[in-house]
Amino acid sequence: MADEDEDKERDAGIAEVYAKTRKSLIARLDNWEDQRTWDDFYQTYWRLIYSVAIKSGLRSDEAFDCVQETILSIAKQSKKKLYDPEQGSFKTWLMNMTRWRINDQFRKRKKDTAMAGGEWDDDRKTAVIDRFEDPKGDLLGRLWDVEWKKNVADAALARVKAQVSPKQYQIFHYYVIKQWDATKVQEHLNVSMAQVYLAKHRVGTVLKKELARLEEDAE
Repeated sequence: MADEDEDKERDAGIAEVYAKTRKSLIARLDNWEDQRTWDDFYQTYWRLIYSVAIKSGLRSDEAFDCVQETILSIAKQSKKKLYDPEQGSFKTWLMNMTRWRINDQFRKRKKDTAMAGGEWDDDRKTAVIDRFEDPKGDLLGRLWDVEWKKNVADAALARVKAQVSPKQYQIFHYYVIKQWDATKVQEHLNVSMAQVYLAKHRVGTVLKKELARLEEDAE
């Protein structure tokens, strides 16, 4: 039960942040031609951008600004069609867009600190990704790869949740994601063993399709 309470608390926090950030973003993009498309884009990638921004050394409020500025920039550039698939993958393009906005936040932090006359030690002035020597090259790039995989999985699950029954998703969540024993799932949710295996098959099939679709979009 403790794990369930933690999951619910985390999900509630994410939902609150999502709603707040999305509302602010839409207010700044009142001329969107296709809000549904952009809303789907936002739901799919905002956690990825936020997570990478946080792990790069930004504070929470700065990371939220980074999310908004990245998607705003993409929305504006999309009208000019500046993304060229022949020049590289969408995954890499989005990473670079995010990298630039992260760097903008660090420049803003330094500027605000200088204007306030404050003095920070060198570590506080420098992005986490720039503080350590990376023998394998691009640290943010490797961080992006890890977070990308996690985000794709989370985004696919969110899409799956909207396509299957709440009960089937709940069974799948406990049996496959949390890896509970089938008997424990059966007893906890008061379902038959057949329902457990059926949910695994049906939800798993939808999940595979959504994962494939998201990975295809990233190429």
